[in-house]
Amino acid sequence: MNHLIRKIVSEETGAATAEYAIATMAAVGFAGLLVVIMRSDEVRTILFDLVKSALTFTNPNGDAAAPAQ
Repeated sequence: MNHLIRKIVSEETGAATAEYAIATMAAVGFAGLLVVIMRSDEVRTILFDLVKSALTFTNPNGDAAAPAQ
């Protein structure tokens, strides 16, 4: 009887599938949270300004870079 209980308790059939299901649900929840955050105008403006400043080259003196000739 004790051997049967140990076998039932230590049985891991389907454990990996359950772990994948939990990880998938966590990823879906995180993606949903990102969608809600990204729909915010404030966040969208902050990210747009961040990308714009990253792609804009300015002279260290504060002057805009002169176009190449």
